[in-house]
Amino acid sequence: MMFPARSSAQEIMDDMSIEDGRIDCALDELRVINRWLGGHRTSRLGIERIARTIPAGRPISILDVGAGAADLDEALVRLGRSCVVISLDLNAEACRYVRRRKPTANVVNGSALALPFKGRSFDIVHASHVLHHFSDPDATRLIAHLAATARYGLVINDLRRHAFAYAAIRALTHLFSRSEMVRHDGPTSVLRAFHRNEIYSLLSSVSHGHIVLSRRWAFRWCAAVTFDSYDDPVAG
Repeated sequence: MMFPARSSAQEIMDDMSIEDGRIDCALDELRVINRWLGGHRTSRLGIERIARTIPAGRPISILDVGAGAADLDEALVRLGRSCVVISLDLNAEACRYVRRRKPTANVVNGSALALPFKGRSFDIVHASHVLHHFSDPDATRLIAHLAATARYGLVINDLRRHAFAYAAIRALTHLFSRSEMVRHDGPTSVLRAFHRNEIYSLLSSVSHGHIVLSRRWAFRWCAAVTFDSYDDPVAG
């Protein structure tokens, strides 16, 4: 059973005026959720697919959009390639959270719809649990912005809209979460998430890319958009 239409219900985390301990508590829990409910593996698989097209012998530059706790580096430990990750998040407290935990992290406070970088600034642009926060028109704009900033490809890790996923995350967060934000936003995220045809349609706007879209555990989409060609000045 699947919900037929995306919800427009708002998530608490989308309120950028919240810059207190609620953000820290939510990010602590989301790090655990990413580790144990497939978030890390899904991101790594998407990045692995695009990394095959990037010449060896140099670090891969990755922009992590909507980075939250900036735990992508944990997902990439098993990648087998050296990576330089820049984490971008719109919430100022999320950026402070990362700087407290990881003083050497490269963190930028900024908007995914107004990226403070030139075109093709990064080998790969990655966005995990970001796309479902946007309306369909803004999601299309977002994909265009992300694609324009990447040289080799784009990775989207996001949720599948499904009744079982909704029931499961609602039960898990009710039983185990101490964060009001996570208890509310977890189920709401599923209601705002995508069916296959919806996310594929959004990604199809990247006309110069080859899309591989696959289901991953638990109720996730792994989308890797590999660009058709790029002349790497470093490799050349």
